[in-house]
Amino acid sequence: MTLPSTAREVHLASRPEGFPTGDNFDLVEVPVPTIGDGQLLVRNIVMSVDPYMRGRMNEGKSYIPPFEVGQALSGEAVGEVVASNAPGFAVGDKVRHFLGWREYSAVDAAGAAKVDPDAAPLGAYLGVLGMPGLTAYAGLLEIASFKEGDTVFVSGAAGAVGQVVGQVARLRGAKRVIGSAGSDAKVKYLVEELGFDAAFNYKDGPVGEQLAKAAPDGIDVYFDNVGGEHLEAAIDALTLFGRVTLCGSISNYNTTTPAGVRNLGLAVGKRLTLRGMLVFDLEHLRDQFVREVAGWIAEGKLRYRETVTEGGLDRAPEAFIGMLNGENTGKALVTL
Repeated sequence: MTLPSTAREVHLASRPEGFPTGDNFDLVEVPVPTIGDGQLLVRNIVMSVDPYMRGRMNEGKSYIPPFEVGQALSGEAVGEVVASNAPGFAVGDKVRHFLGWREYSAVDAAGAAKVDPDAAPLGAYLGVLGMPGLTAYAGLLEIASFKEGDTVFVSGAAGAVGQVVGQVARLRGAKRVIGSAGSDAKVKYLVEELGFDAAFNYKDGPVGEQLAKAAPDGIDVYFDNVGGEHLEAAIDALTLFGRVTLCGSISNYNTTTPAGVRNLGLAVGKRLTLRGMLVFDLEHLRDQFVREVAGWIAEGKLRYRETVTEGGLDRAPEAFIGMLNGENTGKALVTL
């Protein structure tokens, strides 16, 4: 195929103060990259937008370097190899990598993983069979030490991670699975399609009151994607020796006055375990995760949704902002 001489990528134009806007992004035309030894040129087909990317828009030290103003953003994407200088990769292979937000990426072969478009849709490798799915699976089973008979509460339960957490808990023998979400339609999705035992719209009233009604006997595990009021309510509801996976805190990502937790002292008397997680630490579970979750999907036991924004790279900032606003159900993707 004849390659174009230029292609587009999305740059960080400025660091947001509070909620991001379109002005924080620039769509820039650049030369199509040339590749060196051990590299692949990948034409991206579908890319991911994720909550953690909001933290990377801020300046400061973190577990992952911040995006730089005037430089391209990055994130997971799946694309087609159009040129290869690396053994083991051929033109036409489909690969997952970490240089999204671009139409064409020069990817080190060590940072690329082949995916099979015949086994699952390409978007699934960025969602239910990708980083969010592994986060859900490993965060529940290893970080929260889930065991059969646990009552599990998941916040942000209709998102890319939450939709998998609740179903893995159910399939692994949870006594009760409860989810929170931000709309009545999402609550219906959790209960009627995913098999949650109970779910509530956190906008309908205090989270603590709604959680107490949904789990009158308390909860054993809380998978936290939201932080703030949700975490405080969960600490109230947790039973002795309850476990919390601290995965995300989206309620605080776009505010200059983050909400704290006022009842952390309860963790002492209840002997709670609150443990943060990064999926990068849990790669040793990837093969087990793919085997088990792909099997459940093939058997129709685990379901998932994606919210796909079509129209190319131009709409990636819009999709990202919409995801932060909770407009997506399941994994938020952009097709290029």
